[in-house]
Amino acid sequence: MKSFLSLFVIVFALGLGSAACAAGPLPPDSVLQLSDRFTDQNGTEFTLASRRGHPQLVAMFYTSCQMVCPLIIDTARGIDKSLSPAEQARLRVLFVSMDPAKGTPAALAAVMKKRNLDGARWTLARTDEAGVRKIAAVLGVRYRRLANGEFNHTSAVFLLDADGRIIAKTEQIGAKSDPEFLAKVHAALK
Repeated sequence: MKSFLSLFVIVFALGLGSAACAAGPLPPDSVLQLSDRFTDQNGTEFTLASRRGHPQLVAMFYTSCQMVCPLIIDTARGIDKSLSPAEQARLRVLFVSMDPAKGTPAALAAVMKKRNLDGARWTLARTDEAGVRKIAAVLGVRYRRLANGEFNHTSAVFLLDADGRIIAKTEQIGAKSDPEFLAKVHAALK
């Protein structure tokens, strides 16, 4: 019994007992490698690595946007609605605000409610300015704040595999889904 307990202590001291270690290290090209802290619409903090294990749609937006960002959300919703219930259960969706000052948890929650998004699978999140720059760079999203407080930005939805690697991107936004992108979503969820 003493040797089993010693082995148990060693395994957990080395971190070998955690789920993340059981899955192995993240691939070097994983978006989930970013170590910044994020806060979701419920005020819960998390890291991107904690989202490992599910394919996911990822996009950047800002909560006060009245035109393009709602269309980006519609794009992800359209993709989600075209999936079978089993595929929906495997897919996660993450939208990251590029405006930390206005993208508060309360503002994120208001968008969740207004857009009637499934809080069990959809996460709207914020991070600090440095974190925004990092995730934008990794995704290849270009953005800049305009004098009126709005943003000019890349309008795209990314598909990440369960380990956080970018496997597809679409810039076709709106209710009509990009058929090539949708095919890649179906393939990732098999």
